[in-house]
Amino acid sequence: MAATGRDDDDGVRAPGTADGERVQAALRRHLAARREVVAGVDPGVDRLAGLLADFVLDGGKRMRPRFALAGWAAAGPDEGSAPDEVVAACAALELIQACALVHDDIVDASDTRRGRPTVHRATEAVHRENSWDGDAARYGVSQAILLGDLALTWADEMFVGSGVEPEALGRALGPWYAMKTEVLAGQMLDVLAEASGATDEETPRRVNRYKTAAYTVERPVHIGAALAGAPDETVRALREFGVAVGQAFQLRDDMLGVFGDPEVTGKPSGDDLREGKRTLLLARAVGLAGADDGEFLLSVLGTEPDPDALDRARTILVGSGAVASVEAEIDALIARALEAIGSEAVSPHGRRALRDLADAATRRRS
Repeated sequence: MAATGRDDDDGVRAPGTADGERVQAALRRHLAARREVVAGVDPGVDRLAGLLADFVLDGGKRMRPRFALAGWAAAGPDEGSAPDEVVAACAALELIQACALVHDDIVDASDTRRGRPTVHRATEAVHRENSWDGDAARYGVSQAILLGDLALTWADEMFVGSGVEPEALGRALGPWYAMKTEVLAGQMLDVLAEASGATDEETPRRVNRYKTAAYTVERPVHIGAALAGAPDETVRALREFGVAVGQAFQLRDDMLGVFGDPEVTGKPSGDDLREGKRTLLLARAVGLAGADDGEFLLSVLGTEPDPDALDRARTILVGSGAVASVEAEIDALIARALEAIGSEAVSPHGRRALRDLADAATRRRS
């Protein structure tokens, strides 16, 4: 399941760092307030909520909130910082991301995230350490599902309770709700594609469009613009930008899922092949490679390939021309995105922020 990306950075101070710090502070305040509610239920439940809070606060690039804030800036004539209530509303996107990551790791049966145990593995370990009754793995999955649901609930609470004016909130609720439906529908299509053994290029393109592009870039910039009261022309330009950058983001993620450095990505090398992901990169290689090589690539999907098999798979992906083709597609998507925001419908300072974020999202190593 590739929508969620790899969220550890490589030490490079990314554009929009000040925004990221304000988002972090808003998340910390909101999570502390929500945990006060949970603490009254039971200490054990509070510890679980603490696991979720740590998961949210201890990693990630805050990409989605920063795109939303760039969408807000793109609609405004001034270069001033967004007010605290707008930052809080945009920060709520990070809790949507947390829900997606926690549930994604369950679907993929992933053991690590950001170089640490996934939430379901961490809760499973607690069960084992305490020698509790029942199956530890099932307990871990059950609690992780509930923690993902809790993140989704807290996201809605943070967004609606952010303090933005009711009129602005009303404008933003449409893309907010659409985003949640789109990412779930894209997720379901992704699971269906893996189960049915899809090898065509159209299926991963559709998955990328709705599972990744919509909630990673398109809807965040749309939400930010809606909060700012942007005119339709600006919203259209931002959404076109968002679709292109979001698709390029996923294509970069597909590359990292096979060629990424585990020390940087926080995931095992070749993890996408082990998880059987039906990516555009894979479909392109199967189509371009010879029959034997194409069959080999399909044969290693969803298995535990040894180092020699991984090396052969990577060689086929490169030698078939699939890697070069996908890199060219990423470049074309970024060019399309930058063209979309080139008009006067987007403020100059907003355009700069969007360009920097697009580069960070698609040239990353993690």
